[in-house]
Parts: sequence; structure tokens; C-alpha cells
Amino acid sequence: MDRSRLRWNGWGFADHDDPISRRNDVWGWLAAELGMPSLLATPARALEELTLPPSQLDAKDRQVLNILFPERVREDLFERALHARGRSYQDLLRLRAGDLSEAPDAVVYPRSSEDVLKLLAFASERSAAVVPYGGGTSVVGGVTPHRGQHRAVISVDIAEMDQIEAIDEQSLTVSAQAGIYGPPLEAALKRRGLTLGHYPQSFEFSTLGGWVAHRGAGQASNRYGKAEDWLVGAELATPRGMLRDGDLPATATGPRIGDIVAGSEGVFGVITKATVRVRPAPAAVEGRAYLFRDFARGAAAIRDCVQSETPVATLRLSDVEETRFSRAYVRAGQRRSGWDQASGVALALASFKRPCVLIAQFEGTKVTVRFGRQRFSRIARHHGAIPLGSGPAMQWREARFQAPYLRDPMLDRGLGVDTLETATSWSKLHGLYTAVKAALEQGIAASVPRPGAKGIVMCHISHSYPDGASLYFTYIFPRSLNGDDAAQWLAIKLAASDAVVANGGTISHHHGVGTDHLPWMAQEKGALGIEVLRAIKRTLDPKGILNPGKLIPP
Repeated sequence: MDRSRLRWNGWGFADHDDPISRRNDVWGWLAAELGMPSLLATPARALEELTLPPSQLDAKDRQVLNILFPERVREDLFERALHARGRSYQDLLRLRAGDLSEAPDAVVYPRSSEDVLKLLAFASERSAAVVPYGGGTSVVGGVTPHRGQHRAVISVDIAEMDQIEAIDEQSLTVSAQAGIYGPPLEAALKRRGLTLGHYPQSFEFSTLGGWVAHRGAGQASNRYGKAEDWLVGAELATPRGMLRDGDLPATATGPRIGDIVAGSEGVFGVITKATVRVRPAPAAVEGRAYLFRDFARGAAAIRDCVQSETPVATLRLSDVEETRFSRAYVRAGQRRSGWDQASGVALALASFKRPCVLIAQFEGTKVTVRFGRQRFSRIARHHGAIPLGSGPAMQWREARFQAPYLRDPMLDRGLGVDTLETATSWSKLHGLYTAVKAALEQGIAASVPRPGAKGIVMCHISHSYPDGASLYFTYIFPRSLNGDDAAQWLAIKLAASDAVVANGGTISHHHGVGTDHLPWMAQEKGALGIEVLRAIKRTLDPKGILNPGKLIPP
């Protein structure tokens, strides 16, 4: 990927254009929704205006690094700024304000596992922290280059470790370097009639290593699983040497090494290679949409579907607020669509007061797809749903990677927007949903900049299991622009996260821990669990150089 095309302080490609975001009527509608008379211009500072902090690397450091990695050590403004933060809300606030105080002292691009080991040896000797960086799409502070107790900090960017090393068509596995991005990986597999099937919202800009490091979940996880499900084996470069997990389908030789690689977030080592399970590319892909009377009935249909083992790739249920917002946003941009027309007809026919749209996608052989579609349609009808046809599902599929681009124009107009996700058992799902939604609404109400202003809190289920499901919340709010917008966000985040833990949810289903979720790790893992993680850290990284301040509480 040509990194020069990327926004250093926002999402995706700098030249990406969304016609709707330029329409004044859209922003007028959104201001009214938030109880604001108008939206304020809050542009980001230009990179050319900014000054980097002095590098803490000395002449000897630079000399050795340039010998070890000729022409692969970067210290320029763009590179250090790009690697200064990930893409969390806090990250973007700091970047847009021109705060590069935590920019790495240098960025190094290794090309092999051996290169990474050399860098770790150098860093251990020279007291430099090392922060692994793949696509940089962490939304929980996972790639912020904290130096901890060390003299300097280096970002190790694995983007040049992007080769597929082997495709085993007989065993249906692929081994690849960890820096390969989603699109080239899937393109190579497609040429062999295969797919990994892992399509997170960050698909275009995230890497295989990042998916594994954060136990990622793609939008078709009902069929393909999460990262820990399709991971077969991995290589982890550590300051103590290379840790390898055999590429075996199963073993009874104690806990697998791969179990500490998935979700390790760069604190135990740098993932340099992974072997993963793939599948034959689906011969058929079909989508359908359904309108449910309320969120509870839609959730019950999902539960019946997964517990009856109905073959489905994606089940995405929007609550009433997300359903209403999605339809209204499209209509505000005057982009009439199959979704808008279909749901409009259905809403006119139905007396649903809290309608919720569910998108279902079916993949596999033609027989499997037909069976799954018919069986789920029966389940949906049993729960009182109205079918909306394929149009809404097709539109969702075509636009599924575009939502993150909306954050930047919102930030340009004095708005805050963030997400959080969790998961729990079916028996606790409704209580968790209600509690977190209330916490977000109350937190926003307590922090809005003017009387009468309010936020928008939306939620959807997008990953489901026989014993439970995830909840993914998105919230939009008018920012406090008196220099305390970071504190505003933190108060909202604390309230929502406390509600998650108090009501039986995990602090993260697939975003990871990073720095944002660190305060709740001890509650979820327990004191002994944290001690186990610390013991692994001490064994693999005795000097604590790897990604300080992430995953493990101090």
C-alpha cells in the first residue's frame, strides 16, 4: 500500500470523497437531531504547521539502525506523525489538535522475522521501547508509542512483511507474513478459489498480524469465525528469541502457544507470520433484509438461528435508533435507494412503533445458501418479521467499509463520534443493552455544551453464538469545545464501561484492550489472571520493551 495516500490524522485515503458529507442539508438535519442550532467549523491543524519533539535517539543509535536496516529507518515528519497514534477517538482529538508529543523517535520497516529479532536485540541493549504497528487502525489506543521507562521509542512497522509464503490447497491453510493487508491477501486466495472470509470494517487498512493480535472479528464471523478460530499457528519474535506454534490441526500437548499469541496486542512479541485456515470461495452469496417489530424479537430470531445451526454468514440487527438514523441519513442526502423504498413500504404497511432492520447474508454452495435462506426466513416470520427483499442487504454490502469515513467530517463540524462493543450471554443481553444505552445517554446529557442539546446512541448485534452475542454501540454527540472535549469523552466512556462490567459483559468483544480498556482488565481477568499475564510478559520480555502500557495493568 502507498502510505503517502493515507490521512495521517484520520481514516483511510486522503482523496476519498463522500458526496453526501458535502451536502449542507445533511448537516442541517444532523444539527436538528442533536438539538443544536448549527454545527461549528472545527478543522484539524495541517501537518506542515506542526513541530515534532526532538528524537531521543543519539548518533550511535542512528548509525547502528542504518547499518541493520539500510534505507528502512524513517524519521521524517509524515512517518513519525502517521505512527504517533492509532484511530481511537482520543487519538484523533490529539492528532487533529497537532499534538505529536508521543510520536516515535523513529520508524523501522523490517522485511523478515530475523530483522525483527535484530531490532529487538538492539532495543534491549539501547533501552528503547518497541511498538508493533500493522495498519494502525486500533480504536482503543493500541499503537500509541509510549516509551514507558525507556530512553527512546521505536515504531516497528511490518508493512513490508507482506508475502504469502505457502498456500496448502489440500489442507486448506495459508501461511503469510503478518504485514499483509486484507485486500491483497483475499485477492491471492481468490485466484486459487479460496477465501479467509475475514472482513472487518477496517479490512482495507488492517493486516493479518493486527487481526490476530486483537482477536478480530469479521462481518461474516457466523460462518468463518473470529481470528482465534481460524488461526492455526504463528511466529512471535520476542526479545528472548522466536516463539513458534506448530501448524497442527489439533494437539493434546498442553496449552498451545498460539493461545497466548491471539490477543497479545504486541506486549509479548511481534507477530511475524501466521498460518490460518481458509475455505473454498463461496459458489453463491445472497443477502436478505427483514423488519422486526422491536429489538427483542430480532434478537430472539438470531438466537433461534444460531442455536438451530442454520447456515448463515452474517446476521446484523440494528436497534430502532440505528434503523431510523440509517434511513434518515440516506434520505437527508436525497439518495433514494432499494433500502429506503423497501423499508418505506414496509413501514407504511406495518404498525411497528420500534422497527428494527436485520441484514442476513448467506454464503456457500447454492444448496446451502438456499437452505439457509429458507430456514432463516421461516424463523424470521415466526418472530413476526416482514421480509424486505435483497435490496437493503445489497446496499449494506456495497457500503460496509464506508462508515469509518464519516467520523472525520463530523469532527470537522464540532461533533464527537465513537463506538464501543461488548458481548454477553443471551440471558443477560437485554439487561446489558439497556444499561449501556442508558449510561451513554446519561453521560452525553451531562456533558453537552448547551441546554436542549442531546446525543444519538445506536446499537446493533453483528456477531452471534449459541450461548450469546455481541453488542456494538455507536454514539454521536455535540463536543464540548472549551478545551475539555477529551474529558467529556472520558466521562462518557467511564460510565458506559462501568455499565458493561456491572451487567455481565466483556470489556471488548473484538476491538481489544489497548489503553482505553486497561482500567477494567483486572475486573474481567481477576488478580490471579493478571499475574499469569505478567509472568508471561516477564519471561518473553524481561526488560519490558514491548508496547508499554497496553493490555496488562501496571
